[in-house]
Amino acid sequence: MGGKFKQFGLIAFGAVIGIMLSLNLSAVADKAAPGPLPVDDLRTFAEVFGKIKSDYVEPIDDKKLITEAINGMLSGLDPHSAYLDADAFKELRVGTQGEFGGLGIEVGMEDGFVKVVSPIEDTPAYHAGLKSGDLIIKLDDTPVKGLTLNDAVKRMRGKPGTPITLTVLRKGESKPLVVTLTRAVIKIQSVKSKLVEPGYGYVRITQFQEHTGENLATALENLYKDNKAPLKGLVLDLRNDPGGLLNGAVAVSAAFLKPGQLVVYTEGRAEDAQMRLSASKEYYLHGPRDVDYIKQLPESVKTVPLVVLVNGGTASASEIVSGALQDHKRAIVMGTQTFGKGSVQTVLPLGNGTAIKLTTARYFTPNGRSIQAKGITPDIVVEDATVNGVDDGPGIREADLERHLGNGKDDGADKAPKSEGKADKAKDKRGKVDGKPELASKSDYQLNQALNLLKGLQIMQSQK
Repeated sequence: MGGKFKQFGLIAFGAVIGIMLSLNLSAVADKAAPGPLPVDDLRTFAEVFGKIKSDYVEPIDDKKLITEAINGMLSGLDPHSAYLDADAFKELRVGTQGEFGGLGIEVGMEDGFVKVVSPIEDTPAYHAGLKSGDLIIKLDDTPVKGLTLNDAVKRMRGKPGTPITLTVLRKGESKPLVVTLTRAVIKIQSVKSKLVEPGYGYVRITQFQEHTGENLATALENLYKDNKAPLKGLVLDLRNDPGGLLNGAVAVSAAFLKPGQLVVYTEGRAEDAQMRLSASKEYYLHGPRDVDYIKQLPESVKTVPLVVLVNGGTASASEIVSGALQDHKRAIVMGTQTFGKGSVQTVLPLGNGTAIKLTTARYFTPNGRSIQAKGITPDIVVEDATVNGVDDGPGIREADLERHLGNGKDDGADKAPKSEGKADKAKDKRGKVDGKPELASKSDYQLNQALNLLKGLQIMQSQK
């Protein structure tokens, strides 16, 4: 028996080494000082593999063990690296196109529970009142503890019209909340706009998708047509925008920056993780034959006074836009400290229909500020209790997540400064129309402050 087990262990050990090599372990090793494979650790891995196969209470499929091992490798790195099986990989690609089935919720993993990063606007999760920082502990009757993030997401996805009950832990609540939602086809309108009053426009970006840049260009052109004259001021609302595609962030930045100005750069260990992305069409158009929709915008878009609204739900791509416009002094950033998700995830297909989502670099603003675990600090701090009809949440940031990646520049100052207290706003003043949040509501305190600032700037310019 011992001989057989030893033989099996050697076979498993060889298989593990093969798997490691197939995942290009040597490619992600430090190229400046390549070292040998950690043979002793791999031998321990193979021994554990063998013990599970021979002694676990029930037979376990080899594929399941290998899959869970890969899951563990990636989930142990940081909150954003993950293994994507064939279904999850397909859903990821579908989701970036702006339509998918489910609840409409941006999630991560913490302490074995699903953590809400941000509910996506106008979705079942949004209308149910889920908040940033909520911990989902049960999906129907299934405890989340023990599930991978992919498994939990699969359970939340489903046929439109079917119900799911979430049990939620929320800071400040003495007992779990039980919420029943109905799954829906999630159609995300990436860009919304409104002429709030003569001369002053409002643009909200809910998420960065493949066509966000084109949609923004259309929204800006419509605002100019509705106003029948150049705008006196513009508010770009990125509150509770969880991010999305990088080329969408570059396109939005390019709409307001001069051609060629740096939008963001990245630093990582691999050569292709060193990027410098500027306000140039090659960084936001899908193909060389695409029409440059940014170039066709009115020239005054580059100079119109601009306020960018941000809060704790402003993350990733929306932080890139905020940081770029702030560094180039193109806009005044107003609101509260952003989320601080400044790491780059690269989706690497593995050739069998699966992929890994791996953190490969950090984002830096044009002036060299790392966004990771720190976020963007507003030029003007304006607190508010509610944003677009939902509470701003308990102030959860990237730096609060377990195993978060360090800042890269000044890791000793990892934690973003937290504002003291929130404005005392009545929770029933949510600016809703027919049960839905009103776009650019008159009761939106932060938006009103942005408009007041723009009007003040207009008065100052007219007096020069």
